[in-house]
Amino acid sequence: MGLFNRRKTGLFYEQQAADYLIRHGLFLVEKNFVIRGGELDLVMRDKQTLVFVEVKYRDNPRHGHAAEMVTKQKQKRLIRSAMIWMKKQHLNVHNTDFRFDVVAIQDSGRHIEWIKNAITEG
Repeated sequence: MGLFNRRKTGLFYEQQAADYLIRHGLFLVEKNFVIRGGELDLVMRDKQTLVFVEVKYRDNPRHGHAAEMVTKQKQKRLIRSAMIWMKKQHLNVHNTDFRFDVVAIQDSGRHIEWIKNAITEG
């Protein structure tokens, strides 16, 4: 699968994840925030909490669960990207309630799992 097709597939499942979270009461703040060396798939708001969402998709469950693709290195890039995003929004990291969630999508979108607080700093 070419890069264009992977990106198109990624955008499709990111939208599916955003729609799922909106149906569960979250509000979309931003999609696809990209910086050098990192990206935030979705930035959502859950009441007063900012939620940085990593969306992972796996078509074939024999290759493992989609959430397993969020490695320690990926977690560090997500945390760094979120800190930069908050700085660009003029938000103080110490005074802002935020968390990192993962939405794992499998089986051509038939199975969606929302893992809250999936990534913790440190």
